[in-house]
Amino acid sequence: MDSNDVESDLKHVLFSKEQIQQRVNELAAEIDADYQGREILLVGVLKGAVMVMADLARALHSHITMDWMAVSSYGSGTQSSGVVRILKDLETDLMGKHVLIAEDIIDSGLTLSWLKANLLSRGPASVEICTLLRKPDAAKVDIDVKYVGFNIPNEFVVGYGLDFAEKYRNLDFIGTLAPHVYE
Repeated sequence: MDSNDVESDLKHVLFSKEQIQQRVNELAAEIDADYQGREILLVGVLKGAVMVMADLARALHSHITMDWMAVSSYGSGTQSSGVVRILKDLETDLMGKHVLIAEDIIDSGLTLSWLKANLLSRGPASVEICTLLRKPDAAKVDIDVKYVGFNIPNEFVVGYGLDFAEKYRNLDFIGTLAPHVYE
C-alpha cells in the first residue's frame, strides 16, 4: 500500500520510507554503541511496534533476543486512563537481562510508564525505551525515553504500524490522517 492508495485520507506525509529507515539506522547505531558487549532483549508492544521493531532488529549489530507484549489501557475513546491490562505477557524471564522496549509512538506516556514499572519489578539489569515517535505536547507523565526517532506535533498519525480502526498499518511511511476520516 502506498500514498496513492490513501491519498484522500491523508493531510500530508510526515516521514517518508527513506527518512524512517535512515532514523532507525541512526537509532540502531546509538543502541549498538550503548550496549556494546551486552545482549539486548527487545520487547515489542503489539501491534503498533511490529514495523519499527523488525527494522530496528535488522539494523542492530548487537546480539538480541526478542519477545512481545500486548497491553490494553482503559479509557474513553482515544484517551488513555493509564489503567493497564496485560493481554499477552512476555515468555522470557527478565532476571538480569538488558531490556529495550520498542515502541511505535508515545502519546500521554501513561501506559508506557506503567509498563516500564512492571518490567522493572521483574529483576532486569536495565530497562530502556526506544520509540520511533513521541508527542511531547500530549505527555501526561514524565517518562525517561532514551532513544527517540522523531518528536511530532499532537496530531493523529498513521502508517508504519500505526493505525486507525486497524487500517493504515501497512503504509511504508507515516502521515497525518485527515479529520474527515476519524470525525
